[in-house]
Amino acid sequence: MVASALSQQNSTHRIVNRLLFGLVIASLCFADSAQAALPSFEITVLAAKHERTNVLVRVQLPPSQLKADQIGSVTLAGSDGKAIPAQWTKPGFFASTGSELHFILPHLKAGKSVRLTAKLSVDSPPAGEGFAWHDQPGKQTALRFGQRSIVTYHYERLDESTPESRVRTYKVFHHLYSPNGERIVTNGLNEDPKVHSPHHRGIFYGFNRITYGNGKSADTWHCINGAYQQHERFLSSDEGPVLGRHRVLISWHGKDRAFAEEERELTVYNVPGGTLVEFDSRLKSLGGKVRLDGDPQHAGFQFRAHNDVDAMTGQETIYIRTDGVGQPGETRNWDPQTRQGPVNLPWNAMSFVLGGKRYTVAYLDHPKNPKEARFSERSFGRFGSYFEYDLDEGKTLDVSYRLWLQEGMMKPEEVAALSNDFVEPVTATVEAR
Repeated sequence: MVASALSQQNSTHRIVNRLLFGLVIASLCFADSAQAALPSFEITVLAAKHERTNVLVRVQLPPSQLKADQIGSVTLAGSDGKAIPAQWTKPGFFASTGSELHFILPHLKAGKSVRLTAKLSVDSPPAGEGFAWHDQPGKQTALRFGQRSIVTYHYERLDESTPESRVRTYKVFHHLYSPNGERIVTNGLNEDPKVHSPHHRGIFYGFNRITYGNGKSADTWHCINGAYQQHERFLSSDEGPVLGRHRVLISWHGKDRAFAEEERELTVYNVPGGTLVEFDSRLKSLGGKVRLDGDPQHAGFQFRAHNDVDAMTGQETIYIRTDGVGQPGETRNWDPQTRQGPVNLPWNAMSFVLGGKRYTVAYLDHPKNPKEARFSERSFGRFGSYFEYDLDEGKTLDVSYRLWLQEGMMKPEEVAALSNDFVEPVTATVEAR
């Protein structure tokens, strides 16, 4: 289970000195929170065996009197006094209690550490300096950083008034924008009949071979024969200088009923040079056993580039793999007949050309996600992996992935560094100042 594994991981890579931090909290008095003098504390970040560049640091803090919504902002600085943007939030997906402090550390050599000072404030950061959600009720919500578009979550509820409206609304997904925010780089909601596989939409998750309820079948990939995914409600959201995040509740339906329910959390981090997206999901059965299965092209967690890649530049798509850089247009796929092909990769990356510009998107698979993970690549811009899983009542399916999008062609060692940051994060200690 990823939840338990990540919980154990948190205990090792987010080391918190609870006693000393408790002394910090005990010194607070919120009789008048607007005027309360909030103490400062120090954080020591350890790089471990990897060199780190623009690495996400997420410090999980224990439960206390100090609530995330009582902190307006955090000022973080190194020994040189130079400020580092930081954000205090409620616990993330796999941390059910306490609070979290997030920041991006510019650089830290392998085996080295850095000491930072954090000062809490009840004052909010200036408006417009960070991520913010902009909702179009019942349709979509857009995440922007200032005026720059980042992602859009499409969540219109199923509309079966016409065949066209059903296709438009039968699954939820996130569109991803280019790092400069000028254009959408993913596919979805394109009414052009020439679009290749229009059910491939941006950042998405589903399975085309699902059985539930003693032999009933469902396909939440193509969403045919009455199957669909539907947004039910928003559970939480965060905005600020370091991250934009929301958690949503999604129901998975077969022809006769909803058979599963998913909590999906998507987080975007303000990392220089590109866009870092974290996708976390917890799926549970709504009654009885649910069997999740599929094939490499139609199941699991996938990314699909804009259809213009298929229409114009597919022959220029290049995959960057753990064993090197492939040839333009060359792909590798797990074969269900021979049961041979790429499995259990720590990462994969696709470089594609869109609008005359080359981009690379890296796909990072957490090692605690279910295995065997069977990978798929397509030159038209869709890639990802899937697995088989039996979902029973009382047993959830927890997964965690990251995507990184940047301009230009990446090198294998650059993608590997992103993977190291994901699966072997930095550690941090906290103490009163």
